Amino acid sequence: MNSHTTFIIFGPSTSLVRMTEKIFTDYPPHFLHSRIFESSKIKFEIAVYEEYNKHINSSITLTCIFESSSNKNKILLKKTGGRMGFRGGAVSDDQNIEEIIKGSIIDYSKRYGLTVQEERISDTKEEE
Repeated sequence: MNSHTTFIIFGPSTSLVRMTEKIFTDYPPHFLHSRIFESSKIKFEIAVYEEYNKHINSSITLTCIFESSSNKNKILLKKTGGRMGFRGGAVSDDQNIEEIIKGSIIDYSKRYGLTVQEERISDTKEEE
């Protein structure tokens, strides 16, 4: 099962710089930490989103790591929590926070002509 999603986004530096600001303005995270490394001119922003679904008594935490440089943005999304397996609860048609953030990344990229590559990384180790 894939638990990480990684987006690598290429395009003009002015659009790349505004991307994280736009996402954080539209969808403010519960926690946000920023760090700029002057030697390599890379900016890291770590945002944590929390969502609680009262109907099925589950909470989902989405950790987003934004690595911004002048020529690309690398965004790592890691979802934790929630309910595993079938427990008889009704399936919700509402979008969860992970889908909302993914949608905003892709929408922003399409609007400003950025190139998006999506990678999926699995937590399970392959057998040798």
